[in-house]
Amino acid sequence: MKWKIGNVEIDNQIALAPMAGVCDFSFRTIVKSMGCGLIETEMVSDKAIMYGNWKTKEMLYMTDFEHPISQQIVGSDLESLTFASKYIWENTDVDIIDINMGCPVTKVTNRSKAGCALMKDPDKVKSIVESIVDIVPIPVTVKIRSGWDKNSVNAVEIAQIIEDAGASAITVHPRTKDQGYSGKADWSIIREVKENVNIPVIGNGDIKSCFDAKRMLEETSCDAVMIGRASLGNPWLIRDCVNYLEDGTLPYEVSMEERMETLKRHI
Repeated sequence: MKWKIGNVEIDNQIALAPMAGVCDFSFRTIVKSMGCGLIETEMVSDKAIMYGNWKTKEMLYMTDFEHPISQQIVGSDLESLTFASKYIWENTDVDIIDINMGCPVTKVTNRSKAGCALMKDPDKVKSIVESIVDIVPIPVTVKIRSGWDKNSVNAVEIAQIIEDAGASAITVHPRTKDQGYSGKADWSIIREVKENVNIPVIGNGDIKSCFDAKRMLEETSCDAVMIGRASLGNPWLIRDCVNYLEDGTLPYEVSMEERMETLKRHI
């Protein structure tokens, strides 16, 4: 089923999560060949772009084959985030800018006060989203978590602020920062966010099969599902999900020949 983020049309309801150290050009191309509707890049640092780090700028490489593609940025400083967003828009063919407000990694949340740490400061969330929306003419999205910890689950509040600030879509990973990637993703939080905003909501967390993808869509009414860690070593999961959601086609065993060919493409 086709849907849109702003004016960007997406062919199906499957998105690739922006995994650091994973979603490089090689991996993204393989996932796109599996039919993925929306490709997200690994996050890049706003400061690294602002200071001209060449390795970070190399990470911005993308091709026409990958469209529609979203570039994720991470940071907490308003000046460098807006600079980086404008730089990315002016120097790549990106379709969407995604702001990372969900990373639970300590060096991101503690040292940079970025990622999920931003969810503790609703006013800053508002300022960041508004500023980036104002400076780039393409859709801006935000990826969040449930909240900082079990005592501060504020995904709905933050989602409403993000919508009011002008974002075109929200991705929700329903675990807290404290949970990291442990425990079970609480899909009910995705549903609550969907019920309280009017922009598209992408659900993320614990999608390990095409049956999980369909169940998340049905249980939460989210607009699309984002697949991350389960695709590592198994990009065919993307194809399984796309086909199953499209016409009910069940997964089939991947031949050794296809596995070897895919491995060659990756390296």
